[in-house]
Amino acid sequence: MARVSVCVLIVACIFAGRAASAADEKKSLEQSLLPLIKAHEGEVGLAVKNLKTGEAYEYKADAPMPTASLIKLAVMIATYDAAEKGKLSLDDVIELKKADQVGGSGLLTSHFSPGTKLSLRDAVHLMMVYSDNTATNLVLDKLGLPATNEFTKQFGCPETRVNSKVFRRDTSIDKERSAKYGLGSTTACDMVKLCEGLHAKKLVTEKASQQMLEHMFACDDKLKVPRLLPTGTRVAHKTGSVNSSRTDAGIIESLAGPIAYCILTDKNKDQRWTDDNAGDMFCAKAGAAIFQYFNPKGEAPAAAVATTLQIGASGELVTAVQRTLNARITPRPGIGTDGDFGPETEGAVKKFQQQKGLEPTGVVDAATWKALGPLIMEDEPTPEPAVVNAEANKRKPLEPLDGPPFVTCKAWAIVDGKSGELLAGDHQDEKREPASTTKIMTAYLVTLLAEKDPKVLDEIVTFSQRADDTSGSTSDVKVGEKLPVGELLYGLMLPSGNDAAVAFAEYFGTRLASGEDKQAKLDAHDCFVAAMNRKAAELGMKATHFNNPNGLPSEGHVTTARDLAKLAFAAYQLPKFREVVKTTRHGYTLDSVAGYRRNIVWRNTNQLLGTEGYEGIKTGTTNAAGNCIVSTGERSGKRLIVVVLGAPSTEGRYADSRNLYRWAWKDLVKLDDSAKTANK
Repeated sequence: MARVSVCVLIVACIFAGRAASAADEKKSLEQSLLPLIKAHEGEVGLAVKNLKTGEAYEYKADAPMPTASLIKLAVMIATYDAAEKGKLSLDDVIELKKADQVGGSGLLTSHFSPGTKLSLRDAVHLMMVYSDNTATNLVLDKLGLPATNEFTKQFGCPETRVNSKVFRRDTSIDKERSAKYGLGSTTACDMVKLCEGLHAKKLVTEKASQQMLEHMFACDDKLKVPRLLPTGTRVAHKTGSVNSSRTDAGIIESLAGPIAYCILTDKNKDQRWTDDNAGDMFCAKAGAAIFQYFNPKGEAPAAAVATTLQIGASGELVTAVQRTLNARITPRPGIGTDGDFGPETEGAVKKFQQQKGLEPTGVVDAATWKALGPLIMEDEPTPEPAVVNAEANKRKPLEPLDGPPFVTCKAWAIVDGKSGELLAGDHQDEKREPASTTKIMTAYLVTLLAEKDPKVLDEIVTFSQRADDTSGSTSDVKVGEKLPVGELLYGLMLPSGNDAAVAFAEYFGTRLASGEDKQAKLDAHDCFVAAMNRKAAELGMKATHFNNPNGLPSEGHVTTARDLAKLAFAAYQLPKFREVVKTTRHGYTLDSVAGYRRNIVWRNTNQLLGTEGYEGIKTGTTNAAGNCIVSTGERSGKRLIVVVLGAPSTEGRYADSRNLYRWAWKDLVKLDDSAKTANK
């Protein structure tokens, strides 16, 4: 009996030890993530599961939260499910119409014309890879809004719901959830469950699951979870971003096994649309902590490398082979370098093999690799090592001590604040995207009207649904709310309200329309944009063209540093414009058509205003434009306007501006000695 007791005690100790060890591991993963969660200024829902070991961690993972574009993952799955059940075909052809095109992320609105035809499969791809909002609406039209919610409910994810089409709140099938969550909602647990089903190839069918994973591996957003992972780490994922929410969910490939994750954030204090915003950085840091916990050595899985290439292959290696075939075959075949191994590439491989005396199989095998020689990886061939090594130690001459300061931006210009004369610049005539510095022209047109008739400032603007649905930085005025023109100027220029720009365009467009605009039957918004371009021509802004009133990315929406300096100089002559752009903070009590009132506060994004002497004018940031700022400053009676375009960071644009001001005041306008002494 004693022996049995001893054995039981030993077994109990063993199991207790294992339980303690497991608890320590769980706590260790929690210790990796909880400090990040607690430090984040916003709400967080998070779930992680190693699909190989089953180890998991959750934080408020059952709480429904807004998805932003992450809901498109569920829409994709429901679409493939419907295709497998014969309710639709992924080969169905969709024709893009003008009414389908909405703003925000994607390519179809900014790069494709109405009448473009694409398959449903391609629309899903654009929705997942580029988070294309127009493509998403096309998919939802084909699928039907309720279908996604029916699928997720049957799969056991009832809180994962899409509420409406993107930027089309009028299509909502659940007004209450639309108001609470926006486009869609989910829980971190739901998303991890969906990702686990995809990885197991049991979500819909094995073939469909694999195709969906390929869409997710191609996701273009690398600013969240993939950002800080080891080079070469593959992530199949989908992200979402709106002002207050940043989300990411997917599967990380690692040596320790595939890791399913979902990171949801909401009510983020930092709502900037910059690469270093707190929501994106939280996702990146959490992703790195998750990866590091399961992979202490920080090793990414080795990339799979094809030993042969043939029909059906795709990727960078195929592109390199296509480039190399074009260079090695005589005469040059001129095959496309699109990365898809099709019949054209197969024919070129056969021709190359014949020229080299190899069996013309059309398959790139070991003998063909050898015959091809070093692959041409870029459009410009990589130089031979001997050439590279010979040039390796050559250096530029010693840099001069005089001249303008070194800056990080791509282009800049300095203008005399009294005469408008260009004093100096670099790449000042190079066309670049202006981002929200576009709003200088929007504000200029409005304040010009007010200059002619001050009563314009008292006219009341009521926000439309279109204005409220505008993506990006916002004045936070909602549909049906109303305020005077003079007040909305602060909502336009201080927080950089893209919605305020649309509201102004809709309100003043008809008033500014030309005869040609009316003949072309342009709507008020487009009439305003046409007026922007006419005014740009009047000011001599020869390289500028506007497509919208707010600076959201659009092909052909460009300007130059010189042109922006001309615009800023003209606009700064107007008293109301000066008053608005130099204001650091402004509050107002909004009225609404519904009868309620509420207070609002707008804060200026321009950090230069915290230093004496600076008085505006406008910042701007998009991924394509970089970090931009048009500013003005005065020292000892010497006013300058400085334009900085394409700085790599928020801090960089301010540092570049200050350095250019210091140099200009010292060497260009030459403050006299007494002024220099007074300003030390």
